[in-house]
Amino acid sequence: MQRHRVQSSALQSVGYDPQKKILELEFRENSGVWQYFGFKPSSYKKFISSESLGHFFVTRIKGKYPELKMM
Repeated sequence: MQRHRVQSSALQSVGYDPQKKILELEFRENSGVWQYFGFKPSSYKKFISSESLGHFFVTRIKGKYPELKMM
């Protein structure tokens, strides 16, 4: 999945596959890449346009979607 760099203190890059509804996040601190499943396109639009990607992740993604560590 292609990821693009984002302006965030928590995240390095973000990728999204709307057909598979998979969100892929690369974190800065541990350099880990995680995928989150069942992430609707409307949720992605809200996430990517949010004021703080890190805050949105902690409050609306973490622990709320099935996840898999890629690297």
